[in-house]
Amino acid sequence: MKPTRWIAALLLLNSAANGPAGDLQATNGDAAFAAGAPAATPTVTIRRFQPDRPLARARRAAPISADLVNQGDADVQLTAALVLPPGIRVVSSNAPNPVRVSAADAWVRLTWELEAAEPAVADLALELKARDGRLVARQPLRMLFLPPLEVTKPAYIPEPVPIRAPTLIGAHHCPLWEADKPEMWNNVIKHPERTPALGFYSQEKPEVADWETKWAVEHGVSFFIYCWYRTSQGGAVRTQFGSAIHDALFKSKFADRMKFTIMWENQSRGKAGVADASDLFTHLLPYWVENYFKHPSYLKVDGKPVLFIYRPEFLVDDLGGVTNVAKAFEQMRQVCRDAGFNGLYLLGEYRGVDPQHLRLMKSLGLDYTFAYCWYVPGSPAPERAIRTQMEYIRKTGQMNILPQVVTVSQAWSGWRDEGTLWKIPPLEFEGLLRQAKDFMGAIPKDQLGSRMLLLDNWNEWGEGHYIAPYREFGFGYLDAVRKVFGEGSPEHLDLLPEDVGRGPYDTVVRAHLEALERKERLASQRVVAPGAPVGLAAWWTFNELAESPVAFDYSGHRNGGFLEQARRAAGLDGRALVCDGASVLVPRGLALGPLQAFSVECVARTDIAGQDNRWMVNSVFGHNTTCGFRIGVLAGKPCFQAPVTPWSHHLTGPEPLPTGRWVPLAATFDGRTMRLYMDGRECGAMDRPGSLLPSDGRLVLGNYEVGHAAFFRGLLDDVRIHRRVLSDAEIRTAAANVEKLQRTQPKL
Repeated sequence: MKPTRWIAALLLLNSAANGPAGDLQATNGDAAFAAGAPAATPTVTIRRFQPDRPLARARRAAPISADLVNQGDADVQLTAALVLPPGIRVVSSNAPNPVRVSAADAWVRLTWELEAAEPAVADLALELKARDGRLVARQPLRMLFLPPLEVTKPAYIPEPVPIRAPTLIGAHHCPLWEADKPEMWNNVIKHPERTPALGFYSQEKPEVADWETKWAVEHGVSFFIYCWYRTSQGGAVRTQFGSAIHDALFKSKFADRMKFTIMWENQSRGKAGVADASDLFTHLLPYWVENYFKHPSYLKVDGKPVLFIYRPEFLVDDLGGVTNVAKAFEQMRQVCRDAGFNGLYLLGEYRGVDPQHLRLMKSLGLDYTFAYCWYVPGSPAPERAIRTQMEYIRKTGQMNILPQVVTVSQAWSGWRDEGTLWKIPPLEFEGLLRQAKDFMGAIPKDQLGSRMLLLDNWNEWGEGHYIAPYREFGFGYLDAVRKVFGEGSPEHLDLLPEDVGRGPYDTVVRAHLEALERKERLASQRVVAPGAPVGLAAWWTFNELAESPVAFDYSGHRNGGFLEQARRAAGLDGRALVCDGASVLVPRGLALGPLQAFSVECVARTDIAGQDNRWMVNSVFGHNTTCGFRIGVLAGKPCFQAPVTPWSHHLTGPEPLPTGRWVPLAATFDGRTMRLYMDGRECGAMDRPGSLLPSDGRLVLGNYEVGHAAFFRGLLDDVRIHRRVLSDAEIRTAAANVEKLQRTQPKL
C-alpha cells in the first residue's frame, strides 16, 4: 500500500528528519557507523565542477563553482581542496573547512575566483576527502586562460577588421539557438567544454550576429550558409528557425561586412519540400528571390546566387521524376536571369562516394556536390578522421562524375552522442586545411571548387561540430583558418564580449537552466515512505501535492522526476499520473545503478482497448536500442522489453490489457529469463541471454519519451523498481492488495 496524500505532504515538510545530524558520516545509504566502528566512505559526489563564464583571461578573476551532492542518509563533513598548477591562484572562495553536506538539503555549492598569471591551459582538480584523509571524490577540470586584456567600454562592438583571403570560405551555420527552445542546449550541458564564447545565446539578437560577423571576417571566413527550414508546402512560405537571418543578421550593424547564403533543408517529406512545380515557382522561388537573392549581402559568384540543397534527391518524388527535376532546375536558372542575375548555382548535398548516387545528382541538373559534414565511423582518432575525409574528397574527384566543392569537418558526436564520436584539435585541423587547400589547387580553375571551401560547422554545438570561439580551444579553429588562408595577416586581437563591456546574451536560457536546477534539487530530496520494501531502487506514487512540479522517489534513493506537462488525478490510493501525452522524466536514472536482476511493478488503468506501441515505463530510446527496459502495451496486450539486439526481446502476454479497472503489472529479469505478470499471474516468459545494458541515464514514466506520440492512454500509479527478482508469491500478494483497494474505491 503506497503512502497517502497527507503522509506524502508530511514527508516533504519533514524530509530534514530523514538523516541524523551532527558529525556522523554516511555509510552505504542505510545507517551511520557508531563511535569506534570502522569509518565508512561518505556518499558525496561532485555533480558539477565548471567555470561560471564561457572563457577566462589571464590576470582577470575567473569564477568557478562546484555542486556537491550527498546521496546518503546522514550528514557528511569533509574537506574540499583545489589542486592548482603553478601560476594559478585562488583570489577568493566561499568554501569552508570542513564542508558540511546535509542529508536533508543534499546539495552544497562551492565557489572560487581564480587568477592566472599568464596565458595557459591549466589542469585543475577538486578533491574531496573524509575526515581521516581518504579520498572521497576527485574531479579534474581543464581551463583555457586567454592572453590578458584590459576591459574597455566603447560605444559598441569595435568594427571588424577583415583579413585578405582570396579563397571563398564558407561556414555552415546552424540556426537552432532561439530563446524559446532552450532544450536545444541539452547536449552542450552534458559537454560543458563546448560552451560558446557567447554563452547559451539567443540567436535572434542582432548583437549576436555582429559578434559572429566580426569573428568570421577577422579569420578569413567570408560567408555563412544558414540552414533554412520550410514548415509546410503547397502554399505561402512559412518557415522555422529563421530568426538568425531575419531578426539578427538583417538588423545587425555589420550585415554588409560578409556574405550569406542558405541551405534548403529539404528533408522532412511532405513539409519541407514542394508540393509540385507550381508550388516551387509560385511560392518558394519568389520568396527566395525577394527575401534573399536580391539582398546585397547574399552570396553571388559570377553574378549568380548560390543555393545549397540538402537531400535534392527527394525532389524526384515531389516533382514527378528525374527529368522534371532537371527541367525545374533549368527554369529556376532562367527565373534568376529574368530577375537580373547571370543564372543560379545549385549545389546538392551528399556525404558519400557511391557513383550511382552521384550520377543521379548529375542527372538532376545540379552544378556541384558538397558535403554538409563527413561521417567517419568508429569514433576515430584525429589522424584517421583526417585521412578518411581526404579519401572521400579524393575519390569524389577521381570519379569525375559531378564536380565538388570541398568540405572539411572538425568533429562529430550526434545530438545524443550516438554512433561515432570524434574531434580534431586545432593544430591537427590546421593540417587538414592545408591538405584541402592543396587539393583545391589541382581543381580546374573554371570550377567553383577551385576557389571555394566549406567548413563544417560554425556552431552545431549540440551535434558536436563547430569552429566558432568556445570554452575548450578558444579561437583555435578560427586561428587555424586564418593561418592557412589569410594573406599577409598581421597580429590580431581576439575580443570577447566582456572585454568591451557587452553581453551577456544567454539570460533567457540561463533562467531556464536555473529553474531546472531548482526543480532537480527538489526532486532529489531524500523522501522515505514508512514501510518501504527492502531492496527498492525507486518508487514513484504521484501522491505529492497537486501543484508539485516533481514526483518524489519514496524509496529514499533521490530518483525523483520532473512533471513534463503532466497532471495528477484520483488514483488507486491517493493520486495517479494522467497519461495523455504528458510524462514524468527521471533525468538522472543512472542513479538507479546497474539492474542485472530486477523487478518492475506498476498499476495501470485505461478505458481504451487495443492500444498498440504505447509505453508506461521506458528507458529504451532510438539512439540506444540495445539498452534499458520498458513496459507498455503492444497490440492491446501488456509487454515487457529488455533488448539485446536493436528493438529485440519483446515479451507480450496472451491476453489483452483489461479496461475499466486497475490492473497490476509486473516484470522480472534474473539475468537469464524475462517474465511478465498481469493480475498477479505469470502470463509470459522468454529466454534472454546476457546482462542488461544501462540506458542513457533517463527514465520516462507515462510515455515512451517526453512529448512523444507513443504514450499510454490512461492512468499510471505506484511504479516500483526493485534490485532483486520478486517471487511469484510476492507478486500475487501485491495484486491482491490492488484488488482489495479497488473493492473499497468509489467507481470512477
